[in-house]
Amino acid sequence: MRYLPLQPEDRAAMLAKIGAPDIDALFADVPEVARLDGPIHQLPDHASEMAVERALGAMARKNLTAGDAPFFLGCGAYKHHIPASVDHLIQRGEFLTAYTPYQPEIAQGTLQMLFEFQTQVARLFGTDIANASMYDGSTACWEAIVMARRITKRGRVLMSSGVHPHYVSVAKTMAKFTRDEIDHRGTALTAETDIPALIDAIDDNTSCVVVQYPDILGRIDDMSALAEKAQAHKALLIAVVTEPVALGAIKAPGEMGADIVVGEGQSIGVGLNFGGPYVGLFACKEKYVRQMPGRLCGETTDAEGQRGYVLTLSTREQHIRREKATSNICTNSGLCALAFSIHMTLLGEKGLRDLAALNHAKAVKAAERLSEVPGVELVNDTFFNEFTLKLPSDAREAVRHLADREILAGVSLGRLFPHASELSNGIVVAVTEVATDADVEQLADGLASVTQNQREEVPA
Repeated sequence: MRYLPLQPEDRAAMLAKIGAPDIDALFADVPEVARLDGPIHQLPDHASEMAVERALGAMARKNLTAGDAPFFLGCGAYKHHIPASVDHLIQRGEFLTAYTPYQPEIAQGTLQMLFEFQTQVARLFGTDIANASMYDGSTACWEAIVMARRITKRGRVLMSSGVHPHYVSVAKTMAKFTRDEIDHRGTALTAETDIPALIDAIDDNTSCVVVQYPDILGRIDDMSALAEKAQAHKALLIAVVTEPVALGAIKAPGEMGADIVVGEGQSIGVGLNFGGPYVGLFACKEKYVRQMPGRLCGETTDAEGQRGYVLTLSTREQHIRREKATSNICTNSGLCALAFSIHMTLLGEKGLRDLAALNHAKAVKAAERLSEVPGVELVNDTFFNEFTLKLPSDAREAVRHLADREILAGVSLGRLFPHASELSNGIVVAVTEVATDADVEQLADGLASVTQNQREEVPA
């Protein structure tokens, strides 16, 4: 039972102080249709702690967890092996917080870690500088878009059809308040990306072009020509990376001319964790650092000439006047950034490249095996560890059937794009180092069973 220290007379005094007649008046801005008119009757009445534990435990046992089955889900959240030392170190008392320290004299270790995290992200993305983390990948993407608006003084945003639809949704939601124009074209189930179309669409009103790399279907394309065209029109190229392990094998976006690179750092050091918390990565060219959101840790020397670390740049509205702020998201992901940095340090450059090579090799082998299944077609033959398959009919049915057989087969495009019927047969399969040959064989057998049924049901 919750501890409620306020008596009715206390509440009445507080309401009188703010001039509200009753508690309901505090919710006047919530539409009537969105308010509850009483208890949620679908929920059971109160019970003892032991009864609740039993009930919730029974519900939890119905879930099929990532570690208990062949796992091929991806699309922005990836299952990689995380060394036990990562979890051990992040739970040390001096690190166990999600917040950036404000007192450098007592937080040198945390500040040094953030400085090293920034260095790792900048090197990974091929950029000059990176900040001390963002909330997650989707909000980092939006922050890059409004940063481009501040720099270019324009409001037209070109978003590639290959950008994750959740990232697009966040951008469109936020653009309602900034009045940015989000020009996003529909995704097609083809091997080719839409970079040529984006190049043609850039004009002098374009603020930025947003491209995912690898994209939502796993496709990889060179962004150099796109960067040149954007810069010729004084627009910015924003690259989105949802699988940073890929950059151990493919060229970094900054090396292809990207002005801002953002992404999701979950796949390095951070478990799936039922959907969060994750860690947003944000990096850019040094000339744009004053417009970069979030915080920046820097290296300096103290009065005695000793090396030290401080919070060099902090441009959120929490710290400065709201109208001068570059971000209003008052959360970074310090603990997840620490996990990322520890895992990256344990890997080192060679380890990351070896991990990326292993992921790619396993994915290629799996794609070849799965494309042998009758009725299954490999959509893209250029990918890192994630590729798209086309099934004879709706992939959502296949995913459900395989989950019933305790195989987590992949992400159906019908789930990601529910209003695009032309994509409903597509399924995105991610193969990381944790997938075994036996897992792939189970998936192949399961798909063979599903596609046989689907082919038999399709009218001649």
